[in-house]
Amino acid sequence: MIFAALGIAVGCYYAWSGSLWNASTWWDVAWISLVLVPAVFGFVLLALPLRRWRGTLPLGLVLVLVTWGLEEASLNALADFSKLAAASLLGFWFITLFETLGLVVFVALLIPWIDAYSVWRGPTSNIVSNHPHVFTSLSFALPIPGEHDAARLGPPDLLFFALFLAAAARFRLRVFWTWLALALSFGATLAIAVGADISGLPALPGLSIGFLGVNADLLWPVIKRGWATVAGGSRTPP
Repeated sequence: MIFAALGIAVGCYYAWSGSLWNASTWWDVAWISLVLVPAVFGFVLLALPLRRWRGTLPLGLVLVLVTWGLEEASLNALADFSKLAAASLLGFWFITLFETLGLVVFVALLIPWIDAYSVWRGPTSNIVSNHPHVFTSLSFALPIPGEHDAARLGPPDLLFFALFLAAAARFRLRVFWTWLALALSFGATLAIAVGADISGLPALPGLSIGFLGVNADLLWPVIKRGWATVAGGSRTPP
């Protein structure tokens, strides 16, 4: 019921966002950050029980192909949510490869540097600068109300959102607060980019900070013991 209601609300917004109110830039930032992003990534939270399903990898790969077909058919809104579903399922599968919480912490500390390099000097920078249509096709759109434009998230942003959220569930961290921190981190990144008048910022540093920040006291034993999860502790899943 909740999933269906959220789907109708978000679907209506994506269908008619260009005909809605046209507010100032900072009202747009507030709307996307505090309303649209939590609504969109509410689907990932509701789908979290699927992380235990063994079909996440094959279905995620099938949805990659479905996304390509939808893009070719110019069904952009449907393609966006196919991207979200595919990335989420692949993120849920990917977390099953992490045997310890320490590995998740290590990745959370490493990926911000890789993402920052990619966005400013690496592959992402090259794609955005020289092949903007490719970035548009690959990215997930967050439509701006009253305009035919959107803020955009890359596929890794979607995948690591699901991965960190699934990690919180698997290793019995703070699931809801992790979800909220991850969602708000996208808004914070958008606000910084707008305030600094930068065309794009890496979103993974914010995701990592959100994941590590709300679970810091639970993760400290992991860091203290050299990336190994607490042996036999209550936060290791059966």
